[in-house]
Amino acid sequence: MRAIRVFTIGAVVSAIVGLGASIVSAVDDLGPAATFCAEAGCETVRSSEWARPLGIPMALLGLGFYSAMVALAFVNRPRLRKILAIAGAAWAAWLIVLQASVIGAWCKLCLVADPAAIVLAACVLGGAGTVRFAWGRAALVAPAVAATIAGLALWTHVPAPPPPPADEPEFVTKAQLPGSVTIVELVDFECPHCREMQRRLDTALARTTVPVKIVRKMVPLPMHEGAVPAALAWCCADMQGKGDEMARALFAADPSELNARGCEAMLKRIGCDLDRYRGDLEAAQHRVRGDLADARAANIRALPTLFIGHARVTGASMTADQLFTAISYAATEL
Repeated sequence: MRAIRVFTIGAVVSAIVGLGASIVSAVDDLGPAATFCAEAGCETVRSSEWARPLGIPMALLGLGFYSAMVALAFVNRPRLRKILAIAGAAWAAWLIVLQASVIGAWCKLCLVADPAAIVLAACVLGGAGTVRFAWGRAALVAPAVAATIAGLALWTHVPAPPPPPADEPEFVTKAQLPGSVTIVELVDFECPHCREMQRRLDTALARTTVPVKIVRKMVPLPMHEGAVPAALAWCCADMQGKGDEMARALFAADPSELNARGCEAMLKRIGCDLDRYRGDLEAAQHRVRGDLADARAANIRALPTLFIGHARVTGASMTADQLFTAISYAATEL
């Protein structure tokens, strides 16, 4: 009888802990940025292709499962309870293996929710009984879940980020947009290293779930014949609200196309007004001169150079995974 009581309590506690973890995960999954689990491992798991089976966020599946298991703790349906418990434990074990062998990252909240399902199944199969329903007992579930959420908030809490570096360029500080990770990218569209960095950055951004704002500064290098025409064309496109589209076109173009004629063709393809483009060239030249002055003042001596949040990244040595991690870390500073 004592063993049954222990298993009964264990089943209820496991279901409540799992429910709390699922609620917290759902807040992170459905919100614009992670509120609880904002570490790189959490973000990697959350943005993986496995995080939304059939388009449904995994956290919502957990929410449904644990809500059912809490309800079944008060309802005498032992067969249904066992079937769900076994299915939940098998699913949780698969998710643990998935994180270890496929995703290669661990989410703190998953490390609570998944083991909770396995413990819950062990208690149910061990003979956990049904709790006699009473409104007073049922009412205790809500504060127990709330206490679980509070505990998880303390455990997953990310320390306050350090202040921006004292030597951070003024243009980087001014570019920061509240609520978004700001990436300031110093660009030469003909530079092969900038092009490689952009390819990796695009891969990292495709995995990112947090809002990201990209600010480009034109730094055409004198050894690249097409760098200045490309920079001017980009500035004009940006004045028409098509900077991102033009950047993609310029990075994808053959370097031989980076001349006045080729850039006009690209501008036309993305829907820019060519008459306005020609009228904006003088303002674009002024903007490029300003960007070059900012780069010199910031002692930028190599391209590519990015500022992801407040972190400076120089050169194209970082992999897409490392860039993704840097973006995820910057999100914790928001």
